[in-house]
Amino acid sequence: GVVFVSALVHELGHAVVRRLFGEQASISLVWLGGVTRSTSPRPIRWHHDVLAHLAGPLFGLILGLGSLGALKLYGGAGGVLDFLLGQLALANLVWSAVNLLPVVPLDGGLVSLRLSVRLFGRRGLLLSQLLGLSITAALVAWAAVTEQLVLAAFFVLFGMQTVRLLQAYFRGEGPLDVAAEVPAHPELQAAEAHLAAGRLDEAVQCARTVLDDARVLAPTAGRAHLVLGWVALKEGQGRRALDHFSQVHGPHVPPHALAAAFSLLGDEAKALPVWEMAWQQTGDSTILHEWAGSLLRAQQPERVRRLPGVDLATAWQFATRVPFLRGAYSEAAVLGEEALREVPRADLAYDAACAHARAGNVERALWMLEQAVGLGFRDGDYAASDEDLARLHGHPGFDAWRSRLVPSTAA
Repeated sequence: GVVFVSALVHELGHAVVRRLFGEQASISLVWLGGVTRSTSPRPIRWHHDVLAHLAGPLFGLILGLGSLGALKLYGGAGGVLDFLLGQLALANLVWSAVNLLPVVPLDGGLVSLRLSVRLFGRRGLLLSQLLGLSITAALVAWAAVTEQLVLAAFFVLFGMQTVRLLQAYFRGEGPLDVAAEVPAHPELQAAEAHLAAGRLDEAVQCARTVLDDARVLAPTAGRAHLVLGWVALKEGQGRRALDHFSQVHGPHVPPHALAAAFSLLGDEAKALPVWEMAWQQTGDSTILHEWAGSLLRAQQPERVRRLPGVDLATAWQFATRVPFLRGAYSEAAVLGEEALREVPRADLAYDAACAHARAGNVERALWMLEQAVGLGFRDGDYAASDEDLARLHGHPGFDAWRSRLVPSTAA
């Protein structure tokens, strides 16, 4: 109980501060500790990361001091309460102090790493890990002399991780946590800006320039592959997206990006658990409806109805959008008509017409447009300029359909 509460409070410190900075965070409690993961899709700012790492020991210190104060006020009887408060105070005060040592993977080591790289660039990695290795060696020697073999083994494990980081440094690689602090390649910054603005061709060109530069480190190349993976998703290329995501060694690949790639491949069996994980981590309504759309494509509508806060029409829109995006227009049309039977709405009928038109089913597309009009669609001018209905433009049936509409600017 003491270990569980202490670990949870420590990880909550990390998670709360990350949420204050607008990130999403998830906590996993494992063995005698835990891990807090940020699901921010962009590189984390260095001072946010430093404060988040320091928040864990701070929360533990507050719990330890609070337990010590409660022991002074309410203890003294020598019972279970005294024991628990004493153990909480001891565990959290000692662990908070140990956790601030500049040794990776302790919070103090991660803070030291961040600050060193910030001040000295990539050379800061070498400096911080040499410091950590020196402290670890001293602690192992002290534990061995005092015959505290468990502590000695504990610090040997930390020393091994420090050695691995040093080996990565001499191979020209960088640790994942400091990828955002290495000065960004100017073309990478441009690629990310183009992606955010929806300029996909420019984003691809800049990202390719980064990858063609033999001097870039693995984290920078990973960020370029992340950009290219997102572009592939937006273009409906699930396989190409996964190929790029598999080469992302530095920045975090959001679960919903992986789920979207699997869905674009038509592999809903793999996509579904990842969509669920992404929604649990973020609570985002769009991801919830993407998950619902995946369930509908997997023919599990009963699960969709049990999801909290799902709008069925929106779920069907997401369900039909994915096969449409990857060019499976006949599949999208079938799903569109099924959506219309479940939720009779003009926009769903119009989307089904677009899918039929793209698939070359002209007569069925015209019939779905008639259904859309019956449900309230009136924007003939928009339909006349919609590239998805290009096969219908100039068709007598389409011209007759459009002539019956009352001119309007909204569906």
